[in-house]
Amino acid sequence: MMKLRQSQATKTKLNQALRNWLPLLQISSDELRQRISELLVDNPFASVEQKKPDDFNSPGDYSDAAIYKPSLYESLFAQVNAPLFKKDEEKVANAIIECISDEGYFEWDDEILAAFSHEKVESVRLKFSQLEPVGVGAKDYKESLLWQLDDLCGVVGCDADEILGCDEYEAYSLARTLISHFEELGEYTDETGYDEAMGLIKRLKNPPAMEFMAEAVPITPDLVVSIKGGEISITLSDDFYPEICIDTDGLDEKMDFVAAYIKEAKDLIDALSLRKATLYKIGLMIIEYQYDYFFGGAIKPMKLKDIAADLGRSASTISRAIANKYLQSPRGTEPLKSFFASEVGDEEVSNAALKDFVRELVKGENHAKPLSDEAILLAIKEKFGIELVRRTITKYRKALNIAGSSERKKLYAMASG
Repeated sequence: MMKLRQSQATKTKLNQALRNWLPLLQISSDELRQRISELLVDNPFASVEQKKPDDFNSPGDYSDAAIYKPSLYESLFAQVNAPLFKKDEEKVANAIIECISDEGYFEWDDEILAAFSHEKVESVRLKFSQLEPVGVGAKDYKESLLWQLDDLCGVVGCDADEILGCDEYEAYSLARTLISHFEELGEYTDETGYDEAMGLIKRLKNPPAMEFMAEAVPITPDLVVSIKGGEISITLSDDFYPEICIDTDGLDEKMDFVAAYIKEAKDLIDALSLRKATLYKIGLMIIEYQYDYFFGGAIKPMKLKDIAADLGRSASTISRAIANKYLQSPRGTEPLKSFFASEVGDEEVSNAALKDFVRELVKGENHAKPLSDEAILLAIKEKFGIELVRRTITKYRKALNIAGSSERKKLYAMASG
């Protein structure tokens, strides 16, 4: 009977840790301390501490952990999935992304959109109002501001007058009018609620992709790969993990009141340990599958289910685990998801390998005659022996933040002049 009770107690403890573990698994390291602090805000016996190593900026440590920032196009491509987009809409949505400028505005391209009707493109494009960053995919600044206003006021897909109070609705309604008649703002300055409406408008972004035009934001790597003497190793960035400290200050820990709070803190400690163990195992599997990458090779095709099967977890759990996580190695800092490259065609060539090839190709191109997407397409066919369509090259190029050939030619001319 005693063994049965111990088994049940262990199982209950594990289940509670698992319930805490899954929500903590999917957030980034930078968000972890805040989330833990929120969970323990009412706990009088637990506190959260987080140290940063004194030699944070020392060579070979975490000094280059701030180099990665997803491009606008990477962000958009990642959002084209169910339930917002139906299966037959995904190709249309991806083509629309190819037609979006660096500022975030949609510009019709007959060649890219040739396979789709205007009506189909427009119906899919309007769904971009629900993507992040809000406003990207609009035809012009007015439509972008209107999308952002709807999002700001929480009226996307709803009747504004049904969810906003009277004063809020008047400010919202006038703000829509002001945006639609931006050239004639002077004619509305005497309108009741003008200042409130302008206050809403001033909170919107123009251009909508402004945040992607700024410098990269520093990030913290979750895993660090080191290579010494030809041997590769991986470690967790433990120094950046929050530490939960329990202090009962001489109180009887068997008291129900005290014991409940201590259990709450210890459950979170167990959840953090599970998070660390899961990430570490994933890191080990990445090294095993992508060993050649860390020594200069290309990323190989690798699927979530490959690691999920080996770790005894579901693919959705692994997907949560790699979201918003980064790995630092001698080759730079990359998101974990970049190591899960999909296979292209029937060949052992990954999307990541093709992107690397495109990047290097453009880096060494003739500045007087930059390579067109067609020329890049032919180079890929010659190098890898695979057939792709031109818009796939455009997709890769935009994901890499590489301008079109005509724009690059202008940039090269300006740089040399």
